[in-house]
Amino acid sequence: MSLAIKAMLLLLIALIAGCSVLAERREATARSSYPPVGQFIDVGGTRVHAWVQGAGPDLVLIHGAGGNLRDFTFALTDQLAGRYRVIAFDRPGHGWTDRLPGYGGLGNTRGESPAEQAALLQKAAAELGVTRPIVVGHSYGGAVALAWGLGQPEQTAALVTLGGVSNPWPGELDRLYKVTGSALGGATVVPLITALAPEARIDTAVASVFGPQKPPEGYVDHIGGELSLRREALRANGQQVRSLRPHIVEMEQHYATRLTMPLEIVHGTADDTVPIEIHAEKLVTQAPRARLTRLPGIGHMPHHVAKAEVLAAIDRAAARAGLRR
Repeated sequence: MSLAIKAMLLLLIALIAGCSVLAERREATARSSYPPVGQFIDVGGTRVHAWVQGAGPDLVLIHGAGGNLRDFTFALTDQLAGRYRVIAFDRPGHGWTDRLPGYGGLGNTRGESPAEQAALLQKAAAELGVTRPIVVGHSYGGAVALAWGLGQPEQTAALVTLGGVSNPWPGELDRLYKVTGSALGGATVVPLITALAPEARIDTAVASVFGPQKPPEGYVDHIGGELSLRREALRANGQQVRSLRPHIVEMEQHYATRLTMPLEIVHGTADDTVPIEIHAEKLVTQAPRARLTRLPGIGHMPHHVAKAEVLAAIDRAAARAGLRR
């Protein structure tokens, strides 16, 4: 190895080490600025963060990629808690929920499957006394909601997907997921992102997800984007998204026979993150009791920009399941 290459490697190691120190400081600030808002449930040594409020039929909320349960507590839960017992979970590696044993850490490239995530949250829900819930999932959380129904069809009252992932997609993933979900990228690039990504990058990312609509005022401050920039969260998100497609290929084979509960699909026609024609338009033909609400001109965040339609879909799911009139 030449002296020039050795010098470059030493410089890279020093840079990563310095960024790791900065990353730790930034993570400490994120943890203090956005502490847990709910309670912790121990599931076989894995800590699950859950927010519970309200009374009525059990309603489980599962957030999407790169987020946490604060996405729902910004505004939606206030309108639901008057007629449901709302249980919002952080998924593994996101917010304040631990990763499952065997996942995480440097060198790992595997992400928890939707089925594994659903099984963990089902155990946490059981600890809370949840029975026959309506399960709502947004984006990646839609895949976890579907996995919940596939795993416990008789114990699931109804499902609601909001811009949910449900079917295999063509093409490649965004390069960021490939990098942050890889062993090399997780060890080298992730600390750089955590340490150096400007706050404006969070604003840009949120605006992109909401497009063509705009984020509600105060949303960015509430969601705790800095929590998603933590090294473990970035790795978890990258690994889970990077490994998602093969699980979806397997899941879709069982929609027709196991998703026998009422299924409300809410999807924006302008969603370019999870396109309606690839996911919702196909899912409505696959599950026997599926119903699709198309939202013209709406993007990937219907629970914020088309709240009335989302609330109506949840109430409709409850009524179809015999939980409400």
